[in-house]
Formats: sequence, structure tokens, C-alpha cells
Amino acid sequence: MKINIDGSVEKFIQNLDSHTIAKTFRTIDLLEKFRNQLGMPHSKKVTSNLFELRIRGKQEIRIFYCFYNNCICLIYGFIKKSQKTPKKELQNAENKYKLLDTI
Repeated sequence: MKINIDGSVEKFIQNLDSHTIAKTFRTIDLLEKFRNQLGMPHSKKVTSNLFELRIRGKQEIRIFYCFYNNCICLIYGFIKKSQKTPKKELQNAENKYKLLDTI
């Protein structure tokens, strides 16, 4: 299954430190290998359409993704700073998901 990485997610990943970048790409490789079978601690279903890729370490990284047109689309990333996922970040990911339908 092909993985599409949104431009904003690509920039987000590039701005992380080198150790975190390596962990992020390793987790993306796991997603590519296991697809929808990837579970905790690497992936978690957040809404009916969205999942979050979970990268643990010095920085807690979350990348929202979805399955769309036989692809895995990484649509939104952020650095998690609190216990719960902020509603603003989830809303941003939902908005990006809705934009997929217009393409």
C-alpha cells in the first residue's frame, strides 16, 4: 500500500531533531508493513476515519493518518505536550481529511 505524505507533514518531520526523525520514519515503515493491523503502542484509532501514529521519545510526536483510495495518507502532525490530544489538533486533522474528498 502506497503512503502519501502531505507537504505540511513532510516539513513538520524535517524540523524535528535527527533522532526523532529516525524514529518517525521507522514507525512509518511499520505502518507501511502492517497497514490497518498496526496497533498500540504505534497506532491508535481516534475517530471513525482518522488514526494517529504515535512516536514516543524525548518529544511525543503524533501524526494523523487515514486510509483513502487504497493509500495511507499522512495528513497532519504535531508535538504532543499534554496528556490528552488537544481538540484544536484533532479539528485541524479532521479539516485536512475533509479536503481529501475535494481532490
